[in-house]
Amino acid sequence: MDLVRSDLGLARTRSRFPKKGTCLAIYSYTVNAGCPLEETLADSYPWCDEWEAELKRLFAAYVAAKQRDNVLDYDDLLLYWREAVQMPGIAKQMRAGFDHILVDEYQDTNRLQAAILLALAPDGAGLTVVGDDAQSIYAFRAATVRNILDFPDQFSPRATVISLEHNYRSTQPILKAANAVIAQASEGFSKTLTSSKPSAELPHLVTVEDEMAQAVCVADQVLEHREAGIELRHQAVLFRTSHHSARLEVELAARNIPFVKYGGLKFIEAAHVKDLLAILRWAENPRDALAGFRVLQLLPGIGPASAKKAMAHLGEHGFDLGELAGFAPPDTTALSWPGFCQMLRRLRDSKTAWAGQLGLVRAWYQPHLERLYDYAPSRAGDLDQLEQIAMGYPNRERFLSEVTLDPPDATGADAGRPGLDEDYLILSDPFCQGARMGCGLCVESCRWLHPLGYGHRQSGADRRRTASALSAR
Repeated sequence: MDLVRSDLGLARTRSRFPKKGTCLAIYSYTVNAGCPLEETLADSYPWCDEWEAELKRLFAAYVAAKQRDNVLDYDDLLLYWREAVQMPGIAKQMRAGFDHILVDEYQDTNRLQAAILLALAPDGAGLTVVGDDAQSIYAFRAATVRNILDFPDQFSPRATVISLEHNYRSTQPILKAANAVIAQASEGFSKTLTSSKPSAELPHLVTVEDEMAQAVCVADQVLEHREAGIELRHQAVLFRTSHHSARLEVELAARNIPFVKYGGLKFIEAAHVKDLLAILRWAENPRDALAGFRVLQLLPGIGPASAKKAMAHLGEHGFDLGELAGFAPPDTTALSWPGFCQMLRRLRDSKTAWAGQLGLVRAWYQPHLERLYDYAPSRAGDLDQLEQIAMGYPNRERFLSEVTLDPPDATGADAGRPGLDEDYLILSDPFCQGARMGCGLCVESCRWLHPLGYGHRQSGADRRRTASALSAR
């Protein structure tokens, strides 16, 4: 998106044109919501209204660039799937591979996903969706609660609705508060959550003046509980997104309260991990301009302009990475260029076994890692982890597909237990997947804090027991 935005000259407009992240968000929302661009802009991005014509031109060029480079984005995976299931023969073939279809968290699906599901099982036979309309929180990502609310009436006979109301995590006072909130909804599936865990302790709603006061309040409570005999590791602080804990982390450090934080930066979002994956992606698909553009700029002396020239040279020679040796890089790049070209040639050589490719890339990348980033030894630990993960796959293509669709959860710097303290507080994004990294204490500490059961993904069985199951015949 950024390359196309620049090529169209939209980065040089006199007034403020949306940045690449905003452009991608507008595009993605429009695709997933299945609505006109005009509606997206009016409802969610009114300040971008004046750029509707330019955005249409940008999105058309973006689609053309993806098709030219033989790449798909996440939205395309749904778009192409929906188009495929519109063909009865293909839909029948896909459906024949499954006895039953189960969709979890159906309240967070969008119109595009619902269209795919209904095309796979138009009569509802063997189809079950699980979800809770009271937990629909992703409207900003184009999810619509209408999918789950309208589901039963989309079939004849009507789908059976099974309410699962017994909660296995929370105490009754917490559920009583939750029930009171849910009852205020103007429509939805009726439910009254119950628990077999009685308690005399009531939930508290605390109002503070600002974020600093909030951090002080939480730290005070943590220490009070510790003095009352509740160890730090039996306490947890949950926050909606990772950056919400920033002030609290400063306050905890000032009071010498050790903590472990789960959630935050995803593993493949770390710059050094992106670098290594980009090299492998480019070797797998030399037409991948995005990967090539990133990899070329790892070299000293190569910026966006030189990277574009190198990519143009590659295109003129049939996207044969071996032809990069004939490109004349800037003088400051000349010394490192031959080794770079040799590394790419070896990656493209079918004689180079997959088992040695990560080692080959890392040997080339290590001096650039040390030149480009602080804390290189810590980052190298992440690359060790990536190399270990890669060895679990039979080839490069399979590895790149899997790591893109189901990425590891967090970098080594984002999760881990303090080595010098036997007790520590747990900070967690409720949607973190720390449990998959051995965060047993985190799950145990947090299990009672989720009255509606929307916590750690490892606890899917618990969540399903507290949600509503909608089952077609």
